[in-house]
Amino acid sequence: MGPIGQDDGVSPTPAFDIRLYDTRRRQVVDFEPLVAGRVGIYTCGPTVYGPQHLGNMRSQLLPDLLRRVLGVAGYQVRFVTNITDVGHLTDDADAGDDKVEAAARLEGGSVEAIIARWTDQWATDRRRLGCLEPDVVPRATEHIAEQIAMIERLEERGHTYVIDDGVYFDVSTFPRYAEFAHLALDDLEATGRVENVAHKRHPADFALWKLSPSGVRRLQEWDSPWGVGFPGWHIECSAMSIKHLGERFDIHTGGIDHVRVHHTNEVAQTECALDVHPWVSVWMHNEFLDIGGEKISKSKGHVLLVDTLVEEGISPLAFRYFFLQAHYRQQQAFTLDLVRSADTALRRLVHHAVVARDALDGDVSSADAARTAGLRSAFWDALADDLNAPRALAVVSSVAREPGLTAADRWSLYVDFDRALGFGLADAVDPEGADTVDVADVPADLVELLERRQAARSDKDFATADRLRDEIVERGFDIVDTAEGPTLRRR
Repeated sequence: MGPIGQDDGVSPTPAFDIRLYDTRRRQVVDFEPLVAGRVGIYTCGPTVYGPQHLGNMRSQLLPDLLRRVLGVAGYQVRFVTNITDVGHLTDDADAGDDKVEAAARLEGGSVEAIIARWTDQWATDRRRLGCLEPDVVPRATEHIAEQIAMIERLEERGHTYVIDDGVYFDVSTFPRYAEFAHLALDDLEATGRVENVAHKRHPADFALWKLSPSGVRRLQEWDSPWGVGFPGWHIECSAMSIKHLGERFDIHTGGIDHVRVHHTNEVAQTECALDVHPWVSVWMHNEFLDIGGEKISKSKGHVLLVDTLVEEGISPLAFRYFFLQAHYRQQQAFTLDLVRSADTALRRLVHHAVVARDALDGDVSSADAARTAGLRSAFWDALADDLNAPRALAVVSSVAREPGLTAADRWSLYVDFDRALGFGLADAVDPEGADTVDVADVPADLVELLERRQAARSDKDFATADRLRDEIVERGFDIVDTAEGPTLRRR
């Protein structure tokens, strides 16, 4: 299958305009890029102090779907998602410890090892979920100079003040501060920051630069005009997005939990530093995964990972299918049984696609554009309407049973639709012929890798276990846990 935006020699995808829900304006709007034919997207990436759970990964699936749809619509997309490797404190009220440093002390390892381990886990899981590679993955620690420069600009414009704890943004200098999230600043609970730092002028004021306590040597700290310290969490995304996308760009995405604090603060500091409004044209936020009435959260002990699915015998791509079954702005109830159902539906889709593909023997020239035009338009119209993936999936499901379509017609539709779906149908193997295999039929060195992985997991050496799993996957097998122990399934 060719790059997104090309037609793969099958049938032309109908041209379509795109409408997206903008959090700032609280409505669906016609998408108009700042520069014709080009789109810049920034997504808040992981804080790499621990594993990224399935709720975290949902915030990567949203921009991936968006990026794919924009590509098919003919835009040249530049996609940036960051790594927060410093500055995200354990309390959003600018208190507590740095999450990465706390993890390093808890595990008795180095900051570098913690960052490398969990960055690798996140990047690997993105690939397993079918996400396209980002164009840029900036790290906060590699952009300290840009963050300091932005704070200096805010200081020059009168938006900051300094207390013993650090440099803070004064929200009273930005009259529109409450507009983005519809905050009631007189109500501390409405800001999400009930706890306070001594000497802050207002509870909503937030740290731009935190000073290292006197006599304390932190694992990560830098010199600055205000003293040795480290950047606040919010300034990082502003500085990195501007560095790689320019002073204004088209779309900023993230989880719905970022609206009231992180993204509100990004808007305030950036629009004040640059004297622009709006800074970002469209803000898009995905809702939570819901487990029994509460969101998936590491702080509540929820550690449902992509690995959790694999250990249950569920394909990671089934979670992508599961994500597409609900609109990104809706909370989505999560159970393993629901993802198993998505896995079954995905296997059915792959089976139908492979049957159509194999019937062609590589020849798609007989596909008829007129016979497929209605389904093609219905699919892309759904995604152009604020990424209505459930409606698009309903169209996909109808392809196999639509009367009057030839194998070439069906395959041309599957190829076209997969540019947004991201299931890799062009190279898929029919799951009905890909059952688990006996270990006796597997090369001896692969059996050894499987045994070493199990030993590493028993020793809680998860970095080694992840590396060995990746080696097994590269050899064409998935690991499936059964009642009799782990076994392998040909990919």
